[in-house]
Amino acid sequence: MDFDYSDEQRQLKDGVERFVRERYQFDQWKKIAASESGMSEENWRQMAELGWLAVSLPEAHGGLGGGAVETMIIMEGFGRGLVLEPYLSTVILGATLLARGAPEALQAELLPKIGEGKLKLALAIAEHQGRYNFADVALSARAEGSGYVLAGPKCVVLDAPQADKIIVSARTGGGAREAQGISLFLVDRAARGLNLRAYRTLDRRRAADLAFDNVRVDAASLIGARDQGHGLLSEAIDHGIAAVAAEAVGAMQCLHDATNDYLKTRKQFGVPIGSFQVLQHRMVDMHIALEQARSLALMVNMKLDGPAGERARAAAAAKVQIGQSARFVGQQAVQLHGGMGMTDELTVGHYKKRLMMIDVLFGNAEHHRRRFAEMEGAEAA
Repeated sequence: MDFDYSDEQRQLKDGVERFVRERYQFDQWKKIAASESGMSEENWRQMAELGWLAVSLPEAHGGLGGGAVETMIIMEGFGRGLVLEPYLSTVILGATLLARGAPEALQAELLPKIGEGKLKLALAIAEHQGRYNFADVALSARAEGSGYVLAGPKCVVLDAPQADKIIVSARTGGGAREAQGISLFLVDRAARGLNLRAYRTLDRRRAADLAFDNVRVDAASLIGARDQGHGLLSEAIDHGIAAVAAEAVGAMQCLHDATNDYLKTRKQFGVPIGSFQVLQHRMVDMHIALEQARSLALMVNMKLDGPAGERARAAAAAKVQIGQSARFVGQQAVQLHGGMGMTDELTVGHYKKRLMMIDVLFGNAEHHRRRFAEMEGAEAA
């Protein structure tokens, strides 16, 4: 199989790397992270002008019709820069759900706005009792008149403070923890009865806990068929896993490079500490972990358009390897930098914190190890 990039993909890669160099130097990143919104509207507009917000959108709705490889290139570059804009929430998760499940009229209205940078989305699926089980949904959607009334809480909704609209999973039928009976709704962030408690996450991004106090939505806000939202959600989450796998590879590459450079310049006993064989061995181990993660990130992105079972197994396997590699590379980078590795003055600690968040996003390595084993067991039976 040919894994070489096409000319257009190489141009995209060069463009993302140039964007990160020019707009995401460490001092620039700290300024954006400390701002009230936690993102740069100018950077978001630039992404739209470059076509990155429309890369994976359908051509029928103003998109470029790109695929997983183009998304992987962008996300790996964003991982190198610790890019803070809500690309994952809007373009990967939100747009995937709209393109797969929204009525044609809603797609025609909203997808072009995403590509133009005029619409940001967030995905509210987590609840306190559910941990990583996104079928454990207590927030209710009661049919009333020509629409629905949403009541209940959601937690850790990434990018909700910046979002214009939020896609919410709610229970319209079935019992607790049943995949059947979950529906997806598109809710305006300013909807009456929707309350947000915003905060910063460990990696300096923005999230919010949401409380739906009898929020009314019309029937046209339903994404996908009633009671059948879990399948759509699972597909979107697998796309999200593929995206953050590529982002993690970009972050790990930066940690590897920064640590290697440090070992070449930091001296002890009159010589660079990189000349010590034991530290060379640790750098080799970091490189192996990085390349293992890169291989699994590539694999899951290649499987996204395949059968659902293959896609799900690939996503679970990638999440396991990404979690293991991210922990190892992050720990080694911090330790080899000494005590200053976790200070805010160096990028190393910030990359490690982002990798820690990626590990728990959509389920940690242990969760997906069990998920993979269950899928393999079910297939064998």
